[in-house]
Amino acid sequence: MGSPETTSFSSQSSSSKLLFRQLFEKESSTYTYLLADASHPDRPALLIDPVDKTVERDLSLIKDLGLKLIYAMNTHVHADHVTGTGLIKTKVPGVKSVISKASGSKADILIEPGDKIQFGSLFLEVRATPGHTLGCVTYVTGDGPDQHQPRLAFTGDALLIRGCGRTDFQIFTLPKETFVYPAHDYKGFSVSTVGEEILYNPRLTKNEETFKGIMENLNLAYPKMIDIAVPANMVCGLQDMTSKV
Repeated sequence: MGSPETTSFSSQSSSSKLLFRQLFEKESSTYTYLLADASHPDRPALLIDPVDKTVERDLSLIKDLGLKLIYAMNTHVHADHVTGTGLIKTKVPGVKSVISKASGSKADILIEPGDKIQFGSLFLEVRATPGHTLGCVTYVTGDGPDQHQPRLAFTGDALLIRGCGRTDFQIFTLPKETFVYPAHDYKGFSVSTVGEEILYNPRLTKNEETFKGIMENLNLAYPKMIDIAVPANMVCGLQDMTSKV
C-alpha cells in the first residue's frame, strides 16, 4: 500500500474483466474509484466521486494504465469538497459528467434509478438511496455471468463503514457478499460488505426510533467547505473552469 493520498489496489482476478482502483484524498477523507473494462480494445474507464485537488493524480494513473476515460460520475452533490468533474472535462475531451436527476444539479448525463451505465462489456446499475441528500444514488456493478462477482456497491455517503450519512436501507437488499465502497472513511477502513454492515453497523442495527435519535443527535460541525462546494457541485462538471482564480 502506498501513502494515504495515493492508496490503490486491484480486485482483478484471472477471470475478471474489471480493473479497479481505490484512491484517497486526505483533506476531505474522500475515496475516488476508478473502474475500467480491461478486456475491451478501448479499455473504457470511469471515475466515481473525483476530487478537484487530485485530478492530476487520477488522470496520470489512467494514462499509465492505458485507459480511456469516458465518464466522471458523482454519487450526490458533495458538501465537503469540490468535484473534479469540471476540471477533468477541460483536460480530457469527450468525458461526460454524470449525476442523478433527483440531485437538481447540472451534468452532461442525468441518471435515474434503474439506468445502466455501460463501459465496454461491463455496466453499473443506478439505485436510488436518498436520505443523506434527496439525490443520493448508489452505483452497483452489474449482475450476470459476464459481470464481475462478487458485486461492488459504491454507496457515496448513504452507507459508510460502521456508520451512515442517513440512509433508506435499500442497500441491504443486495447480496450479503456485495462489497461496500463508501465515499468517505475517517477511521482507516477501506471496504466492508453488506453482510458485515447488517451485523455490525452500530447505527443500522438499531430499531427505527433509536436510529432516528442517533442521527438527530450527532451534533456534527458545519462542513467547512459547504459554502464553496455545494454551489460548484450544483453545476456538476459544467462549471466554467476558466473563471476560477
